[in-house]
Amino acid sequence: MITLYDADRCPYCARVRIVLAEKGVEYEDVQIDLGNRPDWIYEKNPLGKVPVLEEDTFVLPESEMIMEYLEERYPEPALLPADAAERALVRLQVYRFDTNLGDSYYAFRRGDEGGAERLAHCLSFFERNAGRWRDRFGFAEIAYLPWVIRLRDLLGFDLSPYPAVLERLEQLSHRPSVAAELDVVSAMPR
Repeated sequence: MITLYDADRCPYCARVRIVLAEKGVEYEDVQIDLGNRPDWIYEKNPLGKVPVLEEDTFVLPESEMIMEYLEERYPEPALLPADAAERALVRLQVYRFDTNLGDSYYAFRRGDEGGAERLAHCLSFFERNAGRWRDRFGFAEIAYLPWVIRLRDLLGFDLSPYPAVLERLEQLSHRPSVAAELDVVSAMPR
């Protein structure tokens, strides 16, 4: 049985939950209070961060690595393209999301000067490239979707200047994995 050390508010955890749901993998969810992390979580991940996936004696932190592991361990349905070059480009997108959108999201959430402008810059990239992801739902969208949901539903960020992003979010809200994440976010205190 897989155990996921998780925090509902964490977008990195959300992407792992979405992958698990897409793959139809059952797991035990262990919620971690990020404001009061238990000492034992540092045994699972020396950085104390979630998500952490545990299966028998195998322990793996970091959402990107967990997503990759789940894709290889449970190959159907495939969330990465079959072509090696296309897979590499998707992995590059995920890397860039983590570097740009993730950093901008947290800057905005902290109230850093220029945080909203940094987010606007990242979202304008998504807006211009939204058509690219319409054909298939996979790693690229899973990588950024949790941040977009939280921006809109928790942080009150105005997404109206990004109609293609909003349209895609609406389309994806009908997928059970995304609907479940929307439910998680709607249950969070504002």
